[in-house]
Amino acid sequence: MSGTKVGEVLHYYDHIAVAVINLCAGLKVGDSVHFLGHGSDFQQKITSMQIENEPIQQGVKGELVAVKTIKPVKRNTMVFVIFE
Repeated sequence: MSGTKVGEVLHYYDHIAVAVINLCAGLKVGDSVHFLGHGSDFQQKITSMQIENEPIQQGVKGELVAVKTIKPVKRNTMVFVIFE
C-alpha cells in the first residue's frame, strides 16, 4: 500500500463530523484516504464532498473541501490518497 499527500485538515466540525481539507492535489468521491497525525490514524472512503454547501464529485489543488469523516480529526492532520 502506498499513498500520496492530497491535503491537510484546516478545521473539524465535531457536531456534524465534517473536516475541511485544504487540497494540495486532486481528490474525488470514491477515493480511499488515510488521515494521519495528531492522534488520528485511520482510513476511509470519501463518500461525499462539498464546497460551500454544494456537492461536488472532485476537488483540485488549492480548493477547500468539506468531507464527512468516520472519526474526529484535528487541525494539521495530513490526508493521503491510498493506492492499493
